[in-house]
Amino acid sequence: MLRSFWCILSRDLMLALRRRTDVLTTLFFFVIVVSLFPLGVSTERQILQILGPGVVWVAALLASMLALERLFAADYDDGTLEQLLLTGQPLALLVLGKITAHWLLTGLPLVLIAPLVGMQYHLTDTAISVMMLALLIGTPILSLIGAIGAALTLGLRGGGILLSLLILPLYIPVLIYGAGAIEVSVIDLSDTQPYLTLLSAFLVVALIFAPVASAAALRISVE
Repeated sequence: MLRSFWCILSRDLMLALRRRTDVLTTLFFFVIVVSLFPLGVSTERQILQILGPGVVWVAALLASMLALERLFAADYDDGTLEQLLLTGQPLALLVLGKITAHWLLTGLPLVLIAPLVGMQYHLTDTAISVMMLALLIGTPILSLIGAIGAALTLGLRGGGILLSLLILPLYIPVLIYGAGAIEVSVIDLSDTQPYLTLLSAFLVVALIFAPVASAAALRISVE
């Protein structure tokens, strides 16, 4: 089973590297969104420090959604998804491999570029560290939850709009606690522990249930 997981993961990463524009689109979208807010709102230090956490997380949420519609679409179009359903390996494990590849391509780059974003919003070093940690915990949740919506809307006309309507309400707790951890880190670093603990709990729950739910949704969509 572990070999199957690595096979799916390496395959998706290899295919993504052949279409580098898809990967760069997500990163550039994130950078553009967080860069436009200071230009359109204000360049004052205090205002940017207040707006920064929320802007970063909203941008990360929207950037993650850009690639969700393509998570299973290519495999569905060329028949690969049907072959995966016929294999003897657990479909939830194969889906987890695809979700992991999605996060490595869309979520991890956002974590790595976060320090530059934090400097743009005049965040302290402590706040930037907390922001990177919160994104590191929270962005996998976005990919896991988004995979359920992508599987449910697979093959539907106008699936992108329906996908947004399905998963955006589920993203709200991650958005609240992720941005809240960064905000309170400016005041007291010890106050961030409840926020990060809840994000970690969300991640554990999503890791357990999201692959299974996505696999079940894929079977329904293919049938």
